[in-house]
Amino acid sequence: MNRILGVLISGRGSNLQALIDAIKHGRLDATIAVVISNREDASGLERARQAGIEAICISHHGWLSRDDYDRALVDELRRRNVGLVCLAGFMRVVGSPLLDAYPNAIVNVHPSLLPSFAGVDAQRKALDHGVKVSGVTVHLVTAELDDGPIILQRVVRVLDDDRPETLADRILQEEHLAYPTAVGLLLDGEWRIEGRRFLRARTSAAR
Repeated sequence: MNRILGVLISGRGSNLQALIDAIKHGRLDATIAVVISNREDASGLERARQAGIEAICISHHGWLSRDDYDRALVDELRRRNVGLVCLAGFMRVVGSPLLDAYPNAIVNVHPSLLPSFAGVDAQRKALDHGVKVSGVTVHLVTAELDDGPIILQRVVRVLDDDRPETLADRILQEEHLAYPTAVGLLLDGEWRIEGRRFLRARTSAAR
């Protein structure tokens, strides 16, 4: 895949900012061609514009089907020659038109150690379950929610006095480190998928 990114957001775009910063400081060799939100009020759109990145809203309302909406996303991404699609707080399930257009080229970050606590409210689920560690997972996107091959994980300790908000804050800090790193691994191209496993080539793993 090429090193041109398309970033999909629904909200403030903090992980978008992590990608922007990693590119700016030379930690990620990539270019963000476009940021697309399904919500006009997403503050991440302004983040992108302030960084000189094209930012557009394609509302998910008014389409005949979810697939029609996803086809519109594909059209915009292909128009800009996007090679890797980054979900950064995009609060929609990705459908087959997008998955088929970008096989093994859509990446998501999730605030838990998958397969534990998939879906929304992961930090509260972790606390309710009483786990001692949680963390961050960056994974390839498949048709199943939060179920694709895992690229990278980082562990975050759960403290006895944690609330969902405090745990979420520490997890978010790790997301900002993990997401650009995982995107860089994908772009390097020295990897393969075996079953559910994301495996790096020895030359890449030795670095």
